[in-house]
Amino acid sequence: MSAPTTPVPVLVAPASRHSSMAGLAIGLLSALSFASSGSFMKPLMEAGWSLGATLLLRMGGAALILAPVLIVTIRRRPGFLRKHGLLIIAFGLTGVAGCQIFYFAALQRMPVAMALLIQYLAPVLLVGLAWVRTRRAPSRRILAGSVLAIVGLVLVVDIAGASFDLIGTLLALAAAACTAAYFLIAEKTGDDIPPLALASGGLITGALLMGVLVGTGFLAFTAPAVDVVLAGVSVPWYIPIVWVIVVATAGGYAFGVRAGSMLGSRVASFVGLTEVLFALLIAWLVIAEVPTLMQAVGGAMILAGVILVRSDPGEAAKEEAASVPLVPAP
Repeated sequence: MSAPTTPVPVLVAPASRHSSMAGLAIGLLSALSFASSGSFMKPLMEAGWSLGATLLLRMGGAALILAPVLIVTIRRRPGFLRKHGLLIIAFGLTGVAGCQIFYFAALQRMPVAMALLIQYLAPVLLVGLAWVRTRRAPSRRILAGSVLAIVGLVLVVDIAGASFDLIGTLLALAAAACTAAYFLIAEKTGDDIPPLALASGGLITGALLMGVLVGTGFLAFTAPAVDVVLAGVSVPWYIPIVWVIVVATAGGYAFGVRAGSMLGSRVASFVGLTEVLFALLIAWLVIAEVPTLMQAVGGAMILAGVILVRSDPGEAAKEEAASVPLVPAP
């Protein structure tokens, strides 16, 4: 006769807490990496580089760097692309290409600050999506953190005098939706879908799409061999483009997807707001754009909002009880 079994919950709080802190650090590294792209791309584009050339080299170069990870994954896991190919393509079309194409398209019709503000509504979209999916209202802490972060974002990007443009607003909202998709898909990575394999496949997809857009003439390809000024020093064109490829793109996506799998889409998206703060600091150091006192206040509010969302019990303590059989001694 078999011994009776009793399910006993096993809590994994210490490991979960350690993983969450590591995810927070990786998320901040991702935001820092992404934030450097603007300061290094802006001098190139001001010197005559076209958007098509910059984005194609950015995505294509980063795809080449991470491609070995996807190749190894495919070799070790037969059927990997058949099982996860659609998700990888979706990530490439939204989280890689869509974010950038829609954002830069919006810039053609509206000020940078307004387009940036709308794109970074992604965390609010994810809070609303969670509300709809679970039919449970967000906690007061999450709502307060959302309000603080968005008000801080308004102060940081400084939208004073910005005019309304319907098409530009819709394009920026599409960029926000793609950014939300980036965090939602990144959350699905883990043992079954390695984060680096998803980042690699997404970048390859994005680079292929950019290749089509440039090859068909939809986006121009202009990349003159010019010198640009970074941190007061004149450097050849390949210095900023190599930085954008290696650090701001390959590093940004590699860290970002990993952080999404560790933190979850909602917290990761709020941590991603720190990209705006890092962008201000890097612009100050690299191209001498000094932030104002109001922007500093806004930055503090963003950080306070991130801390509030992160400290919410529903987000900070996702400890799930697992059941294992307890077999009494005979």
